[in-house]
Amino acid sequence: MFETIQGEGAFTGVPAIFIRLQGCPVGCPWCDTKHTWTLDPEQQVSANQVLAKEEASEAWFDTDVQEMVELIQRQGYRARHVVITGGEPAMYDLVALTRELLDKGLTVQIETSGTFEIKVDARTWVTLSPKVDMKGGYQILDQALARADEIKHPVAMDKHIEELDSLLARSATNHNALVYLQPISQQQRATELAVRTCIERNWRLSLQTHKYIGIE
Repeated sequence: MFETIQGEGAFTGVPAIFIRLQGCPVGCPWCDTKHTWTLDPEQQVSANQVLAKEEASEAWFDTDVQEMVELIQRQGYRARHVVITGGEPAMYDLVALTRELLDKGLTVQIETSGTFEIKVDARTWVTLSPKVDMKGGYQILDQALARADEIKHPVAMDKHIEELDSLLARSATNHNALVYLQPISQQQRATELAVRTCIERNWRLSLQTHKYIGIE
């Protein structure tokens, strides 16, 4: 858990408290948070130990809703926006946590691959970054497509645009969702494809601005 600036999608530039949940079976080859994939009991430590770490690691702590809210308050964060990510946060039932944070006057966003049912308070902003045909073999759920407030699709080649077209054509998809293309790994070819397609389709471009300016 840490405070930073949201670097992607609709909330780009917004100060945010990131809560990164441990565990993800999806298996995206370009993932930049692979340290979150494994929920290893031997890596469980205290909350203070996790917060004290200056580099990414597989260490994680266990908590409940009340303790999490109190921990955020003790940290003295100034940001009023909370981003729940992972790992794959939708592996967990987050209704109680998101409701408590929202009732405290914070805005809340979850970032998910769409491969697990999204269980959050109805006021939560859902960022769906659909991961299609990944190693884990999970499918994008209709429930996730229907719940998405924004669809932020990682792209590197034409087949990724075709994947997105197929998802947008599904009857369950929320067609009021904002659509973003995000170049994978800041590759020049991927960026050029994303820019060209956004102009052609009147979609939006999401750059991982935190990587360009060198923050977490």
